[in-house]
Amino acid sequence: MALERINAVGTSFFGRGSMGLLPDELKKRGFKRGLIVTDPFLYENGTGDNVGACLLKAGVEYAIYYLVEPNPSTTIVNDCLNAALALEVDLLVAVGGGSAIDTAKAVSIVMANGGKVEDYEGVNRSRKPGIPIVAVNTTAGTGSEVTAFYIVTDPARHSKMCMVDPNAMVTIAVNDVDLMMTMPKGLTASTGMDAMTHAVEAAVAKRATPFTDKDALWAMGVIRTYLPEAVADGSKEKAREMMAYGEYSAGMAFSNAGLGMVHAMAHSLGGRNNLPHGICNAVLLPFVMEFNGSRPETAVRYKKVAEGLRLPGAAAMTGEQAVKESVACIRRLSKEVGITQSLQDLKVNPEDFKALAEVALCDSCMEDNPFRPTLQQVIEVYRNAYGK
Repeated sequence: MALERINAVGTSFFGRGSMGLLPDELKKRGFKRGLIVTDPFLYENGTGDNVGACLLKAGVEYAIYYLVEPNPSTTIVNDCLNAALALEVDLLVAVGGGSAIDTAKAVSIVMANGGKVEDYEGVNRSRKPGIPIVAVNTTAGTGSEVTAFYIVTDPARHSKMCMVDPNAMVTIAVNDVDLMMTMPKGLTASTGMDAMTHAVEAAVAKRATPFTDKDALWAMGVIRTYLPEAVADGSKEKAREMMAYGEYSAGMAFSNAGLGMVHAMAHSLGGRNNLPHGICNAVLLPFVMEFNGSRPETAVRYKKVAEGLRLPGAAAMTGEQAVKESVACIRRLSKEVGITQSLQDLKVNPEDFKALAEVALCDSCMEDNPFRPTLQQVIEVYRNAYGK
């Protein structure tokens, strides 16, 4: 059943068939001309035009920009920006996962504020809200449709720029499982582990609160339960729908609590090696959990992670036990859904670890880690994740 949720982000539609709620919402807001931002696959399989049909029902003219790539670069953002400016659109409609939504966010901010996308790296760099965005989510992982974060790769520096900006938040989000049923197993797994990383990092982040914990911990349990089902049989509506709720809740948690060392290291790794973000997170997550949990004062934070993962006896665990059992659970889940287990398997060059660590330490996500690591410590975590 299609449901509507109103929150600080704007309007969100959930459930099978919820795309059907979009035309009336667009009519109420009076948009005239939109640009659909998507990738070649979703353009060629007709998903872009199916979304376009909803725009036409609302009286919104549209064109499609369909050149979005994984890990969208400044080149892609500038290309899409030029198209949006030439068409004088008053609405951007991102169709896809984090890459499409992040591209739309970057374009939205530059359209409203001027300059170039590189000007907005960091936290709260824009002066005014970007133009409205509709996010039609086709994956269950990034949470980009509900967060203030967006990521753009800078090819000149071989790194990802992390922007955190409430002015880039989506106006209308659609999580219709009809658009997720045919997601490939590998993408289902990697985006699902991305969502799990969001939940775990939000729970132990410096800015975590009981308010953000309720979303982070609930998301952990849901993702642990339903991700294997969604990977094994993508046609299971309940598993797809619960994953959509889980990734959304994890997104709300980290948008308020922050992330940490996993994402800082993954941004550096993915930017330099053009690797999928979800896989980078999945490989690094247990190693960073072990590192963060090596201090008694931070190990205790993993007691709530153990509870969120619904581990037997979690309430009675010491901090050290909670770290050990939570890490083991994450590794089991990652293996079960077919995620590679080491950076060596991803063909990462160990000679790059120092450069990767230097970039990771400058990433804005590092600021919310439970404590700030040294350069050598970050290098060592990369080495541990590389394997023997």
